[in-house]
Amino acid sequence: MVWKFQLSRLSSLFASLVITSTLIPSLAQEVRIGAAAPDFKATDSNGKAESLDQYRGKYVVLEWHNQGCPYTKKHYVSGNMQALQKKWTAKDVVWLTVISSAPGEQGYVTAGQENSYLTKMHAVPTAVLLDSDAKVARMYSAKTTPQMVVIDPAGKVIYDGAIDDKPTPDPEDIRGAKNYVDEALTAAMAGKAVPTPYTRPYGCSVKYAE
Repeated sequence: MVWKFQLSRLSSLFASLVITSTLIPSLAQEVRIGAAAPDFKATDSNGKAESLDQYRGKYVVLEWHNQGCPYTKKHYVSGNMQALQKKWTAKDVVWLTVISSAPGEQGYVTAGQENSYLTKMHAVPTAVLLDSDAKVARMYSAKTTPQMVVIDPAGKVIYDGAIDDKPTPDPEDIRGAKNYVDEALTAAMAGKAVPTPYTRPYGCSVKYAE
């Protein structure tokens, strides 16, 4: 009976640890919703200086990207990400793709390689930030590719998390998926509260330098 009691206590303790480790990241992310988005300075793939502050007064989308990630490929090979970029930049939303892979890691690209990729994929972000030192990624605690952040004209974070509710690399799952970025921008532009301001992002881990 003693060993059964001890096993029960160990099981309860393990369950508690799992629940705690699951909830803490979520709570940490949720605190940022409604808070000021960290300003940043970065260079884009055309050698131009970019900052969040220069886009104050506009909606801004940050999209963490990795060409080699199957979850990123899902949204680019299907054309889903490009369609979102075209839809919202046409409505004066600033779309910043962020590449935070460190040199030598999967997803790292030079400016020339990224610009060739944009042309090949017919992608139309406002700019691509080359963030190989991960300064922008660390400011936003970016975890995956893709991970999406939406910032309102006042400079506050109104959405942070996954692109949609289908956490798989299968393009077929895009059909019928709830797109959280589309939902957030549609609601906010209509003067409504964002229905789902935070979700757990899915995809490949951001390839920070070791």
